[in-house]
Amino acid sequence: FWVFLLRITERVFSLIRLVILARILSPNDFGLMGIALLTMATLDTFSQTGFQQALIQKKKDIKPYLDSAWTVLVLRGFILFAILYFIAPYAANFFNAPEAKPIIQVIGLAVLFQAFTNIGIIYFQKELEFNKQFIYQISGTLADFVVAVSAALILKSVWALVFGLLAGNFVRLVVSYLIHPYRPHLTFDLGKAKELFGFGKWILGSSILVFIGAYIDDISVGRLLGSAALGFYQMAYRISNMPATEITYVIASIAFPAYSKVQDCQVRLKQAYFRIMRLTVAISIPIAVGIVLLAPEFIIIFLGEKWMPMVPVMQLLAVAGVIKSIVSTGSPLFTGSGHPNFEFYMQLIRGLIIIIAIYPLTIYMGISGAALCVILSIVGMIVVWHPFSRNITESSWREYADAFWPPSLSSLFMAGSIYLSKLYWNPIQRPLTLAVLTFIGIGISSIFIYIATMYILQKFYPTYNVVDEAKLVCKSLISIMKKR
Repeated sequence: FWVFLLRITERVFSLIRLVILARILSPNDFGLMGIALLTMATLDTFSQTGFQQALIQKKKDIKPYLDSAWTVLVLRGFILFAILYFIAPYAANFFNAPEAKPIIQVIGLAVLFQAFTNIGIIYFQKELEFNKQFIYQISGTLADFVVAVSAALILKSVWALVFGLLAGNFVRLVVSYLIHPYRPHLTFDLGKAKELFGFGKWILGSSILVFIGAYIDDISVGRLLGSAALGFYQMAYRISNMPATEITYVIASIAFPAYSKVQDCQVRLKQAYFRIMRLTVAISIPIAVGIVLLAPEFIIIFLGEKWMPMVPVMQLLAVAGVIKSIVSTGSPLFTGSGHPNFEFYMQLIRGLIIIIAIYPLTIYMGISGAALCVILSIVGMIVVWHPFSRNITESSWREYADAFWPPSLSSLFMAGSIYLSKLYWNPIQRPLTLAVLTFIGIGISSIFIYIATMYILQKFYPTYNVVDEAKLVCKSLISIMKKR
């Protein structure tokens, strides 16, 4: 419940923030901020320790490891801050965007804020104390929202995005010490650090491959097409993948520690996995269908006509998002059951495909080509996800198929209702207030059609009942939290 509430709340604020800032700032402003974040993400990825995941997965008491892990993270933060400051001119030149230099240097402070965060908050995920995780995360989200929107109204420049990022990270740093009693100290134990890195090396490898799959398209667009094109592409990616990303995040936050606790019981592991996968499929498929069909109306009504070039990209990336959310159910399963190498192999396939295809597709098809490359790379992950997840859960292909066809069929009926609604009540042709209300009405009615169709299907196919699955997952979480 708390994880779901957190992500819903964060995404509501994020979406409102995006709409407001998109109306005030230009695609080029978003592109410049994207360049700075890409530079920071590059350094962050290639210096990952994997300590947090190792601490969550470890069965025995983790307290003796905390100070050593925190010390390494603090040292890493200072090194990354210094590197960011000095490479800023070269990164700006690489993207042919000299305006990005001071932005890259200033957002290095965000790395320091993250480094000094109280490592005791790792217990929130390990012990499934998601109510405290909610307070920690939402405090930064609110700070980012207030500062970014206020600064945008005053400055009307990219610095509004920078100040919002810094405010969010700083508030989370402060809250981490207010909400958890653990007080870390600078202590280094080489033996404990090596033990954590033994698990974390696979996380590092996977993180590098995730970076290739998640950011090479952004880097290629920014380098080959410019900061304005990057602004369009990143905005399209953010909106179209927002639902898929949140579903994946919720699943990883809940499933990883849950799988870690039941990894020795095959039956419970399989039951947990298929419950989570059925929920993922039932939510992600209709969301992707809605985004594909309503993207033009959403952009014109909420963002403005200056963002219309991103419509086809947003539609393509919505398709990538639904595939990603489904395939990503394997990530917490692999890591939580003690097989982080499987996640590494899955990301390796994705990385190889995107490295091979990104340049020619971006050159010949622009930002739409980059989006198509993302789809191909995520489809390639299925080659690893399906056989390895079947091996761990000892399940048949039919069990996977049974999780897909009810929501797929229901989504077709939903798609038909959206098409007819747009045909007779096109929101674009109405005044702004009425257009917003019409758009919301079409969205609500399509959701009702989907739920009604799923309800009817479950009457004829009683073994598939996603509502009961959701209740079971929630009851399990509530039971665990009460025991804690």
